[in-house]
Amino acid sequence: MSLSLSIFSIFSLLFLVRIIHGHPDYKDALAKSILFFEGQRSGKIPPSQKITWRSDSGLSDGSRAHVDLSGGYYDAGDNVKFGFPMAFATTMLSWSALEFGKRMASQLEPTREAIRWATDYLLKASTSTPNTLYVGVGDPNTDHRCWERPEDMDTTRDVYKVTPSNPGSDVAGETAAALAAASMVFRKVDRRYSKVLLSTAKKVMAFAYEHRGAYSDSLGSAVCPFYCSYSGYKDELLWGATWLLRATNDVYYLNLIRSLGADDDADIFSWDNKFAGARVLLSRRSLVNGDPTFKQFQMEAEKFMCSILPNSPSSTTTYTPGGLIYKLSSSNLQYVTSISFLLSTYAKYMMTSHHTFNCGGTFVNGPTLRRLAKKQVDYILGDNPLGMSYMVGFGPQFPQHVHHRGSSLPSIGAYPQSIGCEAGFHAFYNPNPNPNLHIGAVVGGPDQNDRYSDDRTNYAQSEPAMYINAALVGPLAYLAGSN
Repeated sequence: MSLSLSIFSIFSLLFLVRIIHGHPDYKDALAKSILFFEGQRSGKIPPSQKITWRSDSGLSDGSRAHVDLSGGYYDAGDNVKFGFPMAFATTMLSWSALEFGKRMASQLEPTREAIRWATDYLLKASTSTPNTLYVGVGDPNTDHRCWERPEDMDTTRDVYKVTPSNPGSDVAGETAAALAAASMVFRKVDRRYSKVLLSTAKKVMAFAYEHRGAYSDSLGSAVCPFYCSYSGYKDELLWGATWLLRATNDVYYLNLIRSLGADDDADIFSWDNKFAGARVLLSRRSLVNGDPTFKQFQMEAEKFMCSILPNSPSSTTTYTPGGLIYKLSSSNLQYVTSISFLLSTYAKYMMTSHHTFNCGGTFVNGPTLRRLAKKQVDYILGDNPLGMSYMVGFGPQFPQHVHHRGSSLPSIGAYPQSIGCEAGFHAFYNPNPNPNLHIGAVVGGPDQNDRYSDDRTNYAQSEPAMYINAALVGPLAYLAGSN
């Protein structure tokens, strides 16, 4: 056995021993989960960039509509900027900073930077043209027929928007939520920016509420089947109003929330369905502030928790043999991270208020929820039947063939020549590991039997996405601050 192999084997053994004892390095995972967003950046890359295999891209985005829509993030492994999931990821990053910022230590400032990279773009998308919200750049159907670096994009950079005559209450409600949540993140560190974010959030929310309709109906194949609004737009109106209520304490938003009602059951939380997230956030006022006005949302939040807990008589959630929450076959870890965020957050509220509840005859307290969230996070970080971390660059074994264009193709620095639309497919089908390590990227994850195909062509399992990582930041911070 070579010396290098011996050292690697020792490192692997030490890592697995730590996992077995339930103590992965949450601080390291937190730092990497935030670093991931640098690899998703669109626009002019700053000198401070740590992910050096990425360069400038999409600098003329928006030019077809005579507006500046450069910046923002590519949502996943492609080169399209979808405003709907980008806004949700921004909201979740902001919620993470608001709930767990004190536990982030040195990672709070990088989290703010990741949020600001998104909100700078969302402000442009919201304010460039009156009564218009730009919700996407890049034709997804054309883009998905290519495999090329963002820096080489030669596909059509069409611009998509919603207007009063072609509404999008879902994407507008989510954008309002993102801007409102971010306004609180920057309130003490950049008051001017915070005020701009909040004033824009109010205008976008008014647009969402006054011109109702699903953006899927307005934009069709430009957003479907990729990010259709499957759950409708009522949840985003509730979500946006909930965040604006927290940001402003204005009774107008409370009345709006009441008018929307709370009779929709949900046992999932994602970029598409926000009901559970809104109810948990509203429950804070009931549990932490003792306001009985919000008791109904607390009850709805606890109904959601009962649908998730494995030993609850009303559970509707499947678990893999290894203990992972399993909701859907495509990119299941997005639901795991989002639900883990709600478990961690509600656990915090419960422990602050010394609150408990019952699922049928099953007693639930804060530590109950926290243990389940921890189990999900630990599974993602390597405590699973395969002993594989599903976060790239974390632990000794992690995905090597990630479904991500920039990661799978040589960087501009390594290969300065342009790689065209079809030429890049040689990398797509290449059996070798990706040449660029997309540190912190959390992939779609294993199937219902804990099996994982480390295969670049299997996007359902091997593709990372902004919203997977964004929802994981909060639980990681919660656990990192508890060590």
